[in-house]
Amino acid sequence: MKLTRIGQGLLATAACLGVGLSLTACSPSDTIDYLFVTSNNPKSEVTSYHVDSIAGTITQVTGTPVSSQGTNPVAEVASPNQQYLYVANHDSNNIGVFQIGTDGQLAPSGSPVTTPGSEPIALGINNAGTLLFVVDYYGPGYSDASPGPGALIVYPIASNGSLGSPVVNGSNAFTPLQCFPGGVAVTANGNYVYVTNTNTAINTTAAPSSATLPATPSTCPSQGTISGFAIGSSGSLTAIPGSPFLAGSTPTGIAADPTNRFVYATDSVQNQLIVYDILSSGTLNPVNNGPFATGGVFPVSVVVDPRGLYIYVGNYSDGTISEFTIIQSTGAPSSISNSTGSFNTKATGTTCVVVDPAIARFVFASDYIGSDIAAAELVPNTGALSANQGQPYQSPGGPTCVAAVPHGNHAGQYTSALPSN
Repeated sequence: MKLTRIGQGLLATAACLGVGLSLTACSPSDTIDYLFVTSNNPKSEVTSYHVDSIAGTITQVTGTPVSSQGTNPVAEVASPNQQYLYVANHDSNNIGVFQIGTDGQLAPSGSPVTTPGSEPIALGINNAGTLLFVVDYYGPGYSDASPGPGALIVYPIASNGSLGSPVVNGSNAFTPLQCFPGGVAVTANGNYVYVTNTNTAINTTAAPSSATLPATPSTCPSQGTISGFAIGSSGSLTAIPGSPFLAGSTPTGIAADPTNRFVYATDSVQNQLIVYDILSSGTLNPVNNGPFATGGVFPVSVVVDPRGLYIYVGNYSDGTISEFTIIQSTGAPSSISNSTGSFNTKATGTTCVVVDPAIARFVFASDYIGSDIAAAELVPNTGALSANQGQPYQSPGGPTCVAAVPHGNHAGQYTSALPSN
């Protein structure tokens, strides 16, 4: 699939200056996170931003954007040690690897890695930073012209951030999925990985997309599913009992909570959030009274805040972020009090959503059609979102995804409220 190329925005020059990858360009007291935004219009690039510690405003890091090392970047993930960024280039079938400088600048780290299949669309990483999980929209031998099952690839990550050869599954360098996979989530303990399979092509399966949709093969299941795998110590994958699990009509975004108890998946066509208990075997069990209405239109992404208290859902068609608190005893979402239920990004095409990892106080989202970056402040006691000053911020073209790392010693300064178990 080819991604739409819509408009081009211009970003103001950042006030903070940086040179190379060695020195911090801004005072640590001013910058609390670095935000990374992939975009595909007019060029395939990654832009870095300083996140202000007081207001959550963002300013572009000098020396960026940089090339994504491929064509049409649609997904990204940062290493837990904050040193590397991995970018999935959809049209060139590769993964770009970058070193993250102490000033937020990005430098290519080796050559991009070509995936076994084609059209990589989602990335995940374990908390140990030793395994990268890549979802290829198509496995080897399949394409838009000849669609078929997707593939999950596991790459070992070396101490220098480089990717090793894929972990083998029998004679293959990948594990087969079902049709048109959409997202991937790795549990915090590193025991399990889950992938959504829409099993029918939709415009935002590899969000965003505007190409002529491929036909759905007759061999694809008639409804959406989630494939689940237990992760071995070397990265080998074993199907979880009961996998793949039923997941509404068109599951896309997926996230696991930091306590390893719950999985959340968006059903884009039904405008719903599906919630599962993670059983001791890794099996997913739908919670009572679900699925739950998102309140937004065409939800394609979901994120759980680092404290495990709140859920935020990116709604592509109406440009909103739905807000929920997590009922800790069940994992079910509940509307946040003193909130309208959704945050208006002031643009449409919301794709990725991220909660700042330093103090869990700011939320950012890529708005593809609006060509901007939405920014909101999270009220720690309620989870409600309010607009940051000056938001939304213009982006250099169509932003497809966002990721972030904490700056300096800020990581984990939020107050944890997770259950002891």
